[in-house]
Amino acid sequence: MSDLINRRSFLRTLGAGVALSTVALKAPYVYSKKNITLRVMGTHVTLQEELRQRAMKELGIDLVFTPMGDAALLQKASSDPSSFDLYEHWSDSINILWQAGSIQPLETERLIYWDEVNNLTKTGQLTKDSHIGAGDAPNKIIYVQSDGSLGSNPTKQLSFMPYVHNVDSFGYNTRHIPEGIAYETESWSWLLDERNKGKVALINAPTIGIFDAALAAQAQGLMTFRDIGNMTIAEIDQLFEILLMKKRQGYFSGFWTSVPQSVEFMTTERATIQSMFSPAVSACRGQGIPVVYAAPKEGYRAWHGVMCLSSSVSEEVKDAAYRYMNWWLSGYPGAFIARQGYYISNPQRSKSLMSKAEWDYWYEGKEAATDLKGTDGNISVKAGELRHGGSYISRLSNIAVWNTVMQNYDYSLDKWYELLNA
Repeated sequence: MSDLINRRSFLRTLGAGVALSTVALKAPYVYSKKNITLRVMGTHVTLQEELRQRAMKELGIDLVFTPMGDAALLQKASSDPSSFDLYEHWSDSINILWQAGSIQPLETERLIYWDEVNNLTKTGQLTKDSHIGAGDAPNKIIYVQSDGSLGSNPTKQLSFMPYVHNVDSFGYNTRHIPEGIAYETESWSWLLDERNKGKVALINAPTIGIFDAALAAQAQGLMTFRDIGNMTIAEIDQLFEILLMKKRQGYFSGFWTSVPQSVEFMTTERATIQSMFSPAVSACRGQGIPVVYAAPKEGYRAWHGVMCLSSSVSEEVKDAAYRYMNWWLSGYPGAFIARQGYYISNPQRSKSLMSKAEWDYWYEGKEAATDLKGTDGNISVKAGELRHGGSYISRLSNIAVWNTVMQNYDYSLDKWYELLNA
């Protein structure tokens, strides 16, 4: 990873107006011989109250969740490892955190379910025919090598514990945009289609939104990339010239920083097509908004959740951190998170805690036999519906690019905030 990545860039993140969502959710007192408090810093996606309460009850520890927006979260963790014990985010944060010295290696011997973790993170492919995708596929950065670098050669030390993951694309409201055909007519080009002018939103996360925009520009035939997972300076300049022109013409309706905000964009019809995460799509559908989560013919932008251990954590809290990480792969959390469209790294352990209808719909790509509820308790899937994009294997075998911190990250960060402030 280039030396261009440095802490100065993270301080600029705050200066650029990214809002911190730092409301810590306080845990009730848990009676034990010695009360252990585990501070988990992450995003709203996984730091959910139902999971916090369940984990505290089963593990006998206090959990303090601090959810933040993506950019603010990465800035805080990279500059102050003492501010968290466990970090939950996406794999594109790993190189930054590792170089900053904010996280420490995990021992596979202390991860109870490591042997059950599937090959997506271990080799980059669920099947031998799966497309790995450009950029930082998780298998390339999970293993700690003998020289302290990160690589794909298997070792007994990891930079992160893999858990939730999915492929992302964009969501669109079929009241305004006719429904397309998965992998055939749906295309990233729709994000830059003039017919959607004024109703398009992107995620305000420099390591994510840039790829949505790049995939759209390439699909529109506006430019091509030598390696979309590692853009050159010239390619970044060309991409942002396109985006800046679009923004000055009133093309974009906004840039969202959290899942709740993206839901609001759709429910208020500020946007009718936008970058989206699966829980937001589920929430919109639960509120009666006909949002389709596209299966682009060019392939998905993939992401993988990571759990990381702070380099500043005490030995006493470290034990609780491992217990919490193991709990996440123990079955219940994987079943819970499936109801918002996410996958877990050892899905077979969660299968028995899901109804057959849930498993068939979310993992097998089969028609929903009954109405299915999301994590919010609302019906998000109607009986008879098919999951757009098909089965777990189909979706994770069609990856165009992984969320990635590129070698020219610093430069792209400056261009990103130029776009926001234009």
